Amino acid sequence: MKKDTDHFEVLRTLVKKPQSTQRELAAELGFSLGKLNYCLKALHKKGLIKLRNFAKNPNKLNYFYVLTPKGINEKTNLTVNFMKKKMREYEELKKEL
Repeated sequence: MKKDTDHFEVLRTLVKKPQSTQRELAAELGFSLGKLNYCLKALHKKGLIKLRNFAKNPNKLNYFYVLTPKGINEKTNLTVNFMKKKMREYEELKKEL
């Protein structure tokens, strides 16, 4: 479940900031650089994201991340599951009060 949450957060952040560096993404997400790199590789291996380099940038180490159609679908599914979980938590808290 934690891995799904991490992947959801990475996908969500990539939609907002596809041209961020891994260091910027890691800082924004509160991940170590190693953890972010592991997540990005897993998402790429699953076919959820594509890596593209800046065509005119002399530093070819800079990439931007693009969600694939499969990645967009997975992000949607993770969003729905996240919202369902939060609604269950809300209902449980409401019962306690």
